[in-house]
Amino acid sequence: MPFIRVSYLESQYEVRQLNVISKAIMETLIQHFHVPEDDWFQVFHAHKQEEFYYSSHYLNVERSEGLLFIHITCKSGRTVEQKTCFYETLATTLSKALPMRKEDVFIVLAENEYADWSFGNGAAQMLHRTIGEA
Repeated sequence: MPFIRVSYLESQYEVRQLNVISKAIMETLIQHFHVPEDDWFQVFHAHKQEEFYYSSHYLNVERSEGLLFIHITCKSGRTVEQKTCFYETLATTLSKALPMRKEDVFIVLAENEYADWSFGNGAAQMLHRTIGEA
């Protein structure tokens, strides 16, 4: 049940590339987090240069204007190994598919619980699922 926001500089990616990014994120979520194939909720945000700030060298990672901020909100419970494998797989997949630099794949996971989700109709649908379904 992840919700994904992807932010980027408006001049950096074309529609075709955004489609590749979207599919790569979803395939990697399925592979590492065992997300159902139809659990696909993503929003892409293009930003003007004056709206997009980042350190080009924080933690000795050399970033370029091709930087993607990928923010994933998801249910808690993944292991550190699942998360680190997810990061590596997604960066590698995107670097080969577009191509783009692995250094420009910036990922943030924000975890929460079932009560924090409503998928419509004003209901907390995930509270009514049995354990193991999500």
